Amino acid sequence: MMASPGIFNTPSTFLEWDGSSLAEIAPAPHASNDSSFYGNFLVLPTGQILFTDFFFVSVYNPSGSYNPAWTPSIQSVPSRITAGGSYLISGYRFNGMSQAAAYGDDQQAATNYPLVRITNNRTGHVFYSRTHDHSSMAVASNDLVSTHFDVPVTQEHGPSTLVVVANGIPSAPVAVKVN
Repeated sequence: MMASPGIFNTPSTFLEWDGSSLAEIAPAPHASNDSSFYGNFLVLPTGQILFTDFFFVSVYNPSGSYNPAWTPSIQSVPSRITAGGSYLISGYRFNGMSQAAAYGDDQQAATNYPLVRITNNRTGHVFYSRTHDHSSMAVASNDLVSTHFDVPVTQEHGPSTLVVVANGIPSAPVAVKVN
């Protein structure tokens, strides 16, 4: 998070929350010259944090790791999928543990929805599938949920791994074959 003294004053301070305490961390380049009003964050699918202050963009690598209890878990997914096809996937914690980053009514960067990431085993190329028609959008839920995902037409064929990512946290990989 980014904080500054008073209203619209500089310098900004960056803090990392580990679930129980705040620790001051080095600010993004140029950000210490900003009021926290100018800072915006987005949790990336990699777990990294994208920061922008309207003029500069930087990526922050968090120091720790996530709580393993927050990991999405895939219950069922077809083992064979076709590029261009649409499929149902179900599991737990697909909507993450929080809505992620927000700044009042100025900026919302929710990541409480499932991303489906498919990586081709031979090439290592990564593809993201569009997800839609979620059975629930409840955060921090332990209920079984489902969503549909559309495999990109450009998805490379062959053995691949599929993960569900929510709040930058990936599930364990599941083997799939893309036709």
